[in-house]
Amino acid sequence: MRPINDRVVIKPAPAEEKTKGGIIIPDTAKEKPQRGEVIAVGPGKDGNAMTVKKGDVVLYGKYAGQELNYEGTDYLIMREDDILIIL
Repeated sequence: MRPINDRVVIKPAPAEEKTKGGIIIPDTAKEKPQRGEVIAVGPGKDGNAMTVKKGDVVLYGKYAGQELNYEGTDYLIMREDDILIIL
């Protein structure tokens, strides 16, 4: 996969299975993860270089990105502007 312009492909982190106190979270109550690893980065848009790079772990908005299932793995495709922070 090679994104275009200012798009970024992210592999979301798995949803938490337990709370810190050890309570198991059922599938219906799991929150959508907001953290993931950058898998691929586009070249940038309008001559602006991209800030994120492959391998960065990032936080992004709760409803950011377009979901994609490619070869059995879930990914998100989003604009670099939707990324809030690099960890």
